[in-house]
Amino acid sequence: MNPPAVIQAWHQVVRSRDLNALGRLLADEVVFHSPVVHTPQRGKAITWQYLAGAMQVLNNAGFRYEREIYGQLDAVLEFATEIDGIQINGVDLIRWNDAGQIVDFKVMVRPLKAVNLLHQRMAAMLERLKQGQAQQNQ
Repeated sequence: MNPPAVIQAWHQVVRSRDLNALGRLLADEVVFHSPVVHTPQRGKAITWQYLAGAMQVLNNAGFRYEREIYGQLDAVLEFATEIDGIQINGVDLIRWNDAGQIVDFKVMVRPLKAVNLLHQRMAAMLERLKQGQAQQNQ
């Protein structure tokens, strides 16, 4: 079974790291669920920041999707990568609307060492992204 068009577009974003394409793929009302932040992050701007940061932190040469399961408007994508010798295994749960835009994106990660490492790296990456945006707005 071929991946749905939304998932094909997501894979292209991951491969190319095209942050403009990421923005087009996200619905305005998208909700992001982080493995390290307990409240859902609502809206396109914050979701874009988290996913852009995750691409910087997780999307290294060893990043790969290992298994994918598709529904009509949902997909589960299992991924694996390694950072600083720590094996990271996770799942992206993605839901999209009839217009082909992502409306819900949930990331789950294991083991605990990986969660702790991602928490540190993502906090630093998000701070850099915020600083970069603040400088652009000046």
